[in-house]
Amino acid sequence: MRILGLDYGSKRIGAAISDELGMTGQPLMTIERKNRQQDMEAVEKLIKTYEVEKIVVGYPVRLDGTEGIQCEKVNHFSHLLEARFSIPVIKWDETLSTRTADDILIQSHVRREKRRKIVDQLAAGIILQGYLDSLGPVKTC
Repeated sequence: MRILGLDYGSKRIGAAISDELGMTGQPLMTIERKNRQQDMEAVEKLIKTYEVEKIVVGYPVRLDGTEGIQCEKVNHFSHLLEARFSIPVIKWDETLSTRTADDILIQSHVRREKRRKIVDQLAAGIILQGYLDSLGPVKTC
């Protein structure tokens, strides 16, 4: 079962995908947002290409645990995903995921221009990996 991780933002949507066993999340791509229709078509292409059975969307709660305006936008986006694709959408705490991704890229000496292009997909990978880790060890036969 493959799981798609999304880091939803106002300008970009970072995407990550799990391996088939659901053990690791790998950054995949960044979708440059244009309009709702094109955003959904880009997500649909990923769902079909990777045979996704579940989506994990980063949920941007504040550091004090309260929900802000961005949470409302993610809730709306999550409802659109569920309605259009009829697969489960899990909202997962993304606190500091973009900051962590940016720090990793800085420590790796990635130039600022390149960081801007890949930080969202790395954040999606961090969000997805956090969710996968919460599921516990995968049992294989």
